[in-house]
Amino acid sequence: MSSSSSSSSSSSQDGDGGNGRGGGRGGDFEGPSSSRRRAGDSNWPEPIVEALASQVAIDAARSLGRLAAAPALVNLFQVCSTWRAVSRSDLLWLNLTRSIWNRHNLLHATWHDEYVFRHRTARNFRTSRYAYDTLPFVPSPDHDDNDDGGLSCRRLALSDQHLAAGFSDGSVRLFKLPSRIHHYTFRPLSRDRMGQFSRAVSGIILSDTRLVFASRHGDIHVALTNNATPVRRSHMGDAFRDGVLVDFSGCSRWWVGLYAGVPDRAFHVRDADTEELLFVGGGLTNPESVMGWRLLVDVTEFVGRVRITSQESVVACTSLRVIVLDLGNPGLVLREEEILPGLIVGSVDASDAAFVIVDTRGTASVRRANTLEELCGFNVSGASQRNVLGCMNPGYALMCAGGVIRAWEIDNGVYCYSFRERIGEATAMVADDRYVAASTSDTSVHLWDFGAQ
Repeated sequence: MSSSSSSSSSSSQDGDGGNGRGGGRGGDFEGPSSSRRRAGDSNWPEPIVEALASQVAIDAARSLGRLAAAPALVNLFQVCSTWRAVSRSDLLWLNLTRSIWNRHNLLHATWHDEYVFRHRTARNFRTSRYAYDTLPFVPSPDHDDNDDGGLSCRRLALSDQHLAAGFSDGSVRLFKLPSRIHHYTFRPLSRDRMGQFSRAVSGIILSDTRLVFASRHGDIHVALTNNATPVRRSHMGDAFRDGVLVDFSGCSRWWVGLYAGVPDRAFHVRDADTEELLFVGGGLTNPESVMGWRLLVDVTEFVGRVRITSQESVVACTSLRVIVLDLGNPGLVLREEEILPGLIVGSVDASDAAFVIVDTRGTASVRRANTLEELCGFNVSGASQRNVLGCMNPGYALMCAGGVIRAWEIDNGVYCYSFRERIGEATAMVADDRYVAASTSDTSVHLWDFGAQ
């Protein structure tokens, strides 16, 4: 594993959101000067000071970016010893970690430690400081390359503890993070195939305890990440009735499949707990029926994309249209827009309440999901060749073209940097607030870890 950084140290003005000297994680605050003391400061009740601190941090994050919250808190805590004492409230850091970093699981000793880790990791994203590794894949002995035309990774998914890679033979490899160790290989239950790539993985939903993966012929399988029970088929697909499952996405509440090949059955929405089918309908992919059927014999096509946002809505697209559905009422289209001269479907991704698209001229647009309002735009070189693959996390849009991954801030569209590693032809990409992963045509999986060092 190699470690790479554009700067060996970070500016102290970012702070660490802790009870240290601005940029430090430990240590004490410097004593406030007498000119900064105000009568009555120490008489404020602690709950009021805590509420004030929370509001100051959230306002700074909204107006100046999430990294601005920590230095704003540092300034507030220096008012007096009573206000500084609030910095030791774990409830404060719990609320701030959830509000600013949208993190709800405690992975460190305290919520203060969790906040500091998220802040430092976000700063690493800004400064291109990461550890890079590859997870080379060796086909299993029972894999027959002549049978399905060679193995290719088609989907990637991340959770806090795992990376899942779904392949063209229908299998899913699960790696443990951050150790990079390949733990298990999950295989779908066998059935007759409709085409060379009918069992190729079309989507993965991953948590630290459960893995859900779907195949192009429509089968959905469920497994536990600890491999404690055998893989279970949740749903047996019927491509003649529904079409080909071109993409599959979800969260803890919903599973959403995007189909092409049969008119007016584009969306299938299921309850993630009961696995019950709640809705079938929509004509988004009606014009792409032929392309949908071709996926059974062509592993490289991108017909459509579907993603779930944090606002309980679905963003879905084909090469010409983007629509937003309300998950509370799946038949309701919240927004719809035709995109000319057309979209590069593989570039589309969503994170939180925003999504990114790139058209065939290389113009990228970050939109607010439920309104389609543009938040920023930028240009992706090489996009006219239709070979751009993209993903995004809460802070950055990442695009791979010509084997080079480039990053832009989604708040303002500012170009940040290019990853130093050239990876070749990418087949899948995924990102969260710590990791970026990409697979390539040689079946390698590349992993960049921006976690606080």
